[in-house]
Amino acid sequence: MPIEIEKNYPVFTIIINNPDVQNAVDRLSAQQLADAFRKFENDEDALVAVLWGSGGNFCAGANLKAIAEGRTNRIELEGDGPMGPTRMLLSKPVIAAVAGYAVAGGLELALWCDLRVVEKSAIFGVFCRRFGVPLIDGGTIRLPRLIGLSRALDMILTGRAVSAGEALNWGLANRVVEDRKSREEAESVAKEISKFPQICMRNDRLSAYEQYGLNINEALKNEFEYGLKTLASGEYLEGSRKFKNGKGKHGEF
Repeated sequence: MPIEIEKNYPVFTIIINNPDVQNAVDRLSAQQLADAFRKFENDEDALVAVLWGSGGNFCAGANLKAIAEGRTNRIELEGDGPMGPTRMLLSKPVIAAVAGYAVAGGLELALWCDLRVVEKSAIFGVFCRRFGVPLIDGGTIRLPRLIGLSRALDMILTGRAVSAGEALNWGLANRVVEDRKSREEAESVAKEISKFPQICMRNDRLSAYEQYGLNINEALKNEFEYGLKTLASGEYLEGSRKFKNGKGKHGEF
């Protein structure tokens, strides 16, 4: 299977397992990838997902050899994106564990994730610039939002390789780790996130995403409405009791 799932609750790891083509994604892989994230979304025991590519590469984008042979990825305005899950806004966070190449559509998959844990030898890039393949899985939208328009255009126009160090300086990478450690670190971060009160964390996350396209007053109203939902859950009462009893202080939780 080109897409595999490993469950170590509360962490749900999704693996792109097609190393012979640097984990490039064809139509079948994209469908399986989208289905895997739907399973994650609907699994109440899974709190945080990790997306990782086997064999030393995250994902080299769409499988151009398959496309050249007439086996194109799904290209429709509605429904799943060509790379699979890139049009979804999940209610729970996803962390990309990036090794090797995360380029073209693979870059877009990494951008779709909430966080990116990156190995020091990893490479990001809009390598599809070389072949006339457009960014149609959110790359022209998410990249400027993450790193600013000027830096995004540097990548989009030149198609050059961006190292892990440069990605960290730009905010494209959230953490840089030693080679062969990205999955381990991403799953560790996922476990830490899973310890927090989940309703509050998820509502704050969705407010952060949904503020795009809203004016300041609309965004503040949306944030407040999410906050009211969190307060109505009573989750903060348990947190207040923990604080009173000394938990959560000095970085401990």
